[in-house]
Amino acid sequence: MADNQAANIQALLSVLSVFTSAPDKASLEKANSWLQDFQHSPEAWSTCNVLLLSPDAPPAAKLFATQTFRMKVTYDLHQVDPSNLLPLRDTLITALERYKSGPKTIITQLCLALSGLALQLPAWENALQSMVETFGTNPATVPVLLQFLTVLPEEVSGNTRIPVTDEEYLERSEKLLSGNSEQVLQLLSMYLQATGVTHAVQSQIFGCLRSWLVAGEINMSAFGKSPLLAFAFEALGSDELFDSAVDVVCEMIHETQEIDDYMPVIELIVPRVIALKNRLDEQKDDPEKIRGYAKIFAEAGETYRLLIFQHTDTFYPIVEAIGQCSAYPDLDIVPITFPFWMRLAQTIGKKSSVSPLFLEAYKGLMGVIIRHLHFPPDLTSMTGQEADNFRSFRHVMGDTLKDCCLVLGADTCLLSAYGLITIALSRGPQSISWQEIEAPLFAMRSMGAEVDLMDETAVPKIMDLIPSLPIHPRVRYAALLIVSRYTEWINRHPEYIAQQLQYISAGFEDPDAEVSAAAGQALKYLCQDCKQHLIEFLPTLHTFLTTTGAKLAQDDRRQVYEAIAYVISAMPMDKAAESLRTFSLDILSQIHTISSKSTAVTKQELKEVGYGLENLEVMLHVVGPFGDQLPAACQNSCQEAWLIFDVFISKFAFDYDTSERATRVLRHGVTLFGQTALSVASSVLSRMATSFEATGFSSFLWISGKIIGRFGQEEDPALRNAFQSLYERATSKVVGLLQLKDPRDIPDVLEDYVQLLLQLIRMTPDVFFQSSAFPLAFRATMAALTLIHSDLVFASLDLFRDILTHECLVPSSSPPPKFPIYVSAIMAVMDKEGFEFVGYILTGLVGDFPEDSAAVVVTIFRSIALLWSTQLIAWLPPILQQLPPTSAPNQAREQFLLDVTNALNTAQYDKVKYCVLGLHRASRKARDRRRVAPLNHA
Repeated sequence: MADNQAANIQALLSVLSVFTSAPDKASLEKANSWLQDFQHSPEAWSTCNVLLLSPDAPPAAKLFATQTFRMKVTYDLHQVDPSNLLPLRDTLITALERYKSGPKTIITQLCLALSGLALQLPAWENALQSMVETFGTNPATVPVLLQFLTVLPEEVSGNTRIPVTDEEYLERSEKLLSGNSEQVLQLLSMYLQATGVTHAVQSQIFGCLRSWLVAGEINMSAFGKSPLLAFAFEALGSDELFDSAVDVVCEMIHETQEIDDYMPVIELIVPRVIALKNRLDEQKDDPEKIRGYAKIFAEAGETYRLLIFQHTDTFYPIVEAIGQCSAYPDLDIVPITFPFWMRLAQTIGKKSSVSPLFLEAYKGLMGVIIRHLHFPPDLTSMTGQEADNFRSFRHVMGDTLKDCCLVLGADTCLLSAYGLITIALSRGPQSISWQEIEAPLFAMRSMGAEVDLMDETAVPKIMDLIPSLPIHPRVRYAALLIVSRYTEWINRHPEYIAQQLQYISAGFEDPDAEVSAAAGQALKYLCQDCKQHLIEFLPTLHTFLTTTGAKLAQDDRRQVYEAIAYVISAMPMDKAAESLRTFSLDILSQIHTISSKSTAVTKQELKEVGYGLENLEVMLHVVGPFGDQLPAACQNSCQEAWLIFDVFISKFAFDYDTSERATRVLRHGVTLFGQTALSVASSVLSRMATSFEATGFSSFLWISGKIIGRFGQEEDPALRNAFQSLYERATSKVVGLLQLKDPRDIPDVLEDYVQLLLQLIRMTPDVFFQSSAFPLAFRATMAALTLIHSDLVFASLDLFRDILTHECLVPSSSPPPKFPIYVSAIMAVMDKEGFEFVGYILTGLVGDFPEDSAAVVVTIFRSIALLWSTQLIAWLPPILQQLPPTSAPNQAREQFLLDVTNALNTAQYDKVKYCVLGLHRASRKARDRRRVAPLNHA
């Protein structure tokens, strides 16, 4: 036995040494896996005890030993004989006494282990009192006790992995926490006032107090009578204790949120909080102090919000203090106050009358926020990351401006921002900065969502102001985004459309790419929201595209096409069809020209055609279908367009981006032309099959699946032949790819292939089951189950479920003529592939299948159990033997085999569900344990 333990220790030390020798990733993973397996073993208890008490053991080994004790107390206490549980407690306490001087990491892990043990060990009746008696009387061990008292409520309340029932938890937490809270208060008060107490111990005391407050285990009425309340506020004057005191003060305020129950305590807290207000001026040069005070004031403001309304004169200094924190120049501190302003605004919004004090507070806040919105005078003073962070934070500040609108009214806020711009403009162009204009414009944009669409006061002034703003890229960018935000208002005031269209058009000519992009966005939203009013402008927009469009960046050009499509969608059907044809022919002509070119096509020419396809796609997407009866302008368009695309795809299918774009356009073409597209469906499928065979690009499978989904129930013989040809050619190509490549290298192909198979089995089961491709398709789909790819795995499982639960497998006295053929095909493929297939299913279930896949696996497994029960009993033992023990523990595998065998032998097939779910739960628990216990070898 001793030799065994010595060997275990030597092996453990050897593996731990790997982490100190700068190993490669594979060695690290191997060592970590070994350590995790060791932590699971029953031998780990005694091995770690020897290590922990050995003076010669290296520090990393001792730390690992304490981590292992904590893990095993959480997960493996069942390994310990009940008679040895109290001795285990004594072992941990002995170790804690030995390490009373540190390291802190070891003390913490031992305290966590003791806390978890206390929760699960009712025989340890007075756990907290016994720890106090052991560690609480010697100043040298008081820090150990404080650490135990700190982690106890955290572990009892927060470690949900400890296996106790709800009843056990309630009983033990009552004894460990609630029943001891007053004693803990007395103990902490005594230690805080002890002679010679150090700042380090005082900080520990506050940390412990905060832990009990957070757990909700402190009776606040008792706390109000404790000296700890006053001590926490006094500690704010100490640099060493400031942070821990802030945390305690915030938590004590939070715990008094039931204001009717705790008014006596609140009356003690609030004057002390208000007294801190003067420190905002006194310590304004210390951002960390201001951050702490901001947390306290914001917590007080949120918690006592109703009291602020009921007793405004008394509580208003808290609002003023929060306002000062909002105005502080450090933008990391400012957002601490935002939740208060939001909740206060929501409360004010429900009141019939508002105190002038609150109106003044929000007016001041609005001015503060707009000042914070200013970009710095020198943008080069910010790094790229700082600039990105500031831009993101501006949007957060914009939300606070909406809170101001809720209190003051949107028109008041907009006019205030408008006034800042007009005052700046009145000083003349030489004496104003672009930041002075841009910040109020950004504010107007942020507040746009709150604007009344019928407003006749503020918004008309803003619309009239925009064309006269200084020509600066940042100003123009901000103004264009205002137009984007206010397009719904413009729709109610169409007299402003021409003016704003002119401003947008000028934006496209700006050399700054962001301005041009903003112009595209503004045009898109203007056309989307004002489409009825813009029909008369369509010729102008077409001219704009043919003249200026080629100069635009593609992203901007695509937005223009999208904008135009919104206008077309508002036109009468015949007119819309004519307009869509006009704009589409420009692009189709471009495609035809490049397809007909006898010389080599340049990359740039192909890229430009790709842009055209993107633009056509977005137009078709927005305009959508015309319904069952196509307008006259579209009657022959389907055949004409396909002739162009057929030649184009045959020539350029080998370009990946081009094939992706072309097939996306085809998808919208099928939607647009509807039943009319049936006439070209066979030709399209033939071209897609040829292109996929030649390139292996998944987009050709994707569009084929969409076409089968649309026309799969048509009885046209030529079309059904096209389905079968596509099925067999695509399957042959996929099988060939899988012989050359790992499935991980072609997930897109496999996903679109499986989706194609799903359309076939659901729309054309005769083609799916009767083809010689079926066994190959089944096997190819099994390969998809090996990938960590949720959508693909779900699709593959859906396909197998559809196959194995197909209605042809349900016994019937008069089945449809083809059902026996389907059954024969399914039986043949399962006889050949069943063993391997069940292996894939169970490996994925305990491995990398998505969490939500268990229900589909249950359905599949139940069907196999019902139809192949004899084979399944033979298949399972070798399959289960191959499952990794790290995700399928031996006990779980043995129980699964036993339960499934019993269910099959007694023909209780419904019980198979619980067998599968039990294995799944055991697997998830085992993997969760490995995932949540990363080892700290520092």
